Amino acid sequence: MAEVTVDMIRELRSRTGAGMMDCKKALEETGGDIEKAVDLLRKKGLAEAAKKAGRTAKEGIVTSYIHHNRRVGVLLELNCETDFVARTDQFEQLAKDIAMHIAMANPQYVSRNEVPEEVIEHEKTIEREKAEAEGKPEQVIEKIVEGKISKLYENICLLEQPFIKDNSKTIGDLINEAIVLLGENIVVGRFARFEVGGQ
Repeated sequence: MAEVTVDMIRELRSRTGAGMMDCKKALEETGGDIEKAVDLLRKKGLAEAAKKAGRTAKEGIVTSYIHHNRRVGVLLELNCETDFVARTDQFEQLAKDIAMHIAMANPQYVSRNEVPEEVIEHEKTIEREKAEAEGKPEQVIEKIVEGKISKLYENICLLEQPFIKDNSKTIGDLINEAIVLLGENIVVGRFARFEVGGQ
């Protein structure tokens, strides 16, 4: 087993934002493999975030982002559990990052549960008819339709979009990391995106 060094702990900490002791334990558990330790910490973080997800988030902030050309702007309500967390730099930075992401990526909904069933059914019908016209077998058609619907969610749902500053994580991942860091449930309340000449 590789010896866990201070440099390895520092590198893991800078990549995950986890505490020093958590980083040390993760490196020990993975035999000093930094990539596996990153995955381990992310899984633990997601488990922690899932525990907090049921808690009520009624505090928070409203933040805005106006793009430098002043043609796109966003208002975002980001909620947490306490006023104390709402005033932290990390929470405010998270809100700014999400608002900027919304300006650039133009999501239509916060999460997939908000997408109306008729929108999904309409897309499924189109994709199924396209695949049938190409003569694909039935079991392949279902897989194609599933894949296209997953891609649709990724395109139109904020939480499933790859973060524009780091596309190795989604906005959902970004929020989960903040939940672990700040110790409170965090949810996107709502957002509005305005674009000059848009509908």
